[in-house]
Amino acid sequence: MSLGDDHQSSGGYGGTSGTRMRLPEEKGGHRRSGRSSSRSLVTVVGVVVLLIAAIAFANRGGDDSDSPEAAADKPKASSTAPSGTAPVQSGFAQDEQGAQSAAANYAVALVSADILKSSRRAEIVQQVFVADKQAALEEKFNRAYSREFLSSIGLDENGNAAKGNTYVSRTVPVGTKTTQYSDAAATVEIWCTGVFGTAGEKTTRPVTSDWFTMTLQLRWTGDDWKVESFSQKDGPAPVPGDNKASSADEMSKAVQEYGGFTYAR
Repeated sequence: MSLGDDHQSSGGYGGTSGTRMRLPEEKGGHRRSGRSSSRSLVTVVGVVVLLIAAIAFANRGGDDSDSPEAAADKPKASSTAPSGTAPVQSGFAQDEQGAQSAAANYAVALVSADILKSSRRAEIVQQVFVADKQAALEEKFNRAYSREFLSSIGLDENGNAAKGNTYVSRTVPVGTKTTQYSDAAATVEIWCTGVFGTAGEKTTRPVTSDWFTMTLQLRWTGDDWKVESFSQKDGPAPVPGDNKASSADEMSKAVQEYGGFTYAR
């Protein structure tokens, strides 16, 4: 898995340093009188005050912000995304940025705990995949997440953990990279980290972290990006840190108290 949009830059700030030098007064030079200094100071202050007043008047000029028309034209606090692009209200934009946003969101759904639940699986498949692939993929998921598989990870046939336990499967996109793009199709790689396992006092599969890369083949259909196929591979993974593992109770509370995210550029 490649790191995606990360770039390395070489070089740093210039190494020049400024030194403030105090020049000695010229011997025999004339000093300004106190009156002259005061007059100059008053003049400078007056000019500054006039400039401030002029700027304030110019900014206020024609201000009818109290009128209903002006209020309607004012942008809302959330009207623009951090990138400066208006956020998508429904679906994803038909451009490279929209394809990457779609891929990041779909990666979160495809490796979530919900897809292990038969009651949610069909809904996720319909939301994520192109229409002509949904039936075959839903059948494939049903076979993959069989009763035997679910039992092997401590879940019942409905994808629920035993009483007192909490199953965790959350994915966090770290970065995205478009490897192919056209207005009709795109291939996007998503570098992900995540946590998965069962939080509980007697679990044999405690919650651990993982690093992997998902590759999604997207197709533009029905005014939105949908997944046509996907694959996954391990890594790249950083050197593990020395964080102390949390208790099963702390992990369960974190999953219950902290909601997941959707992602956008």
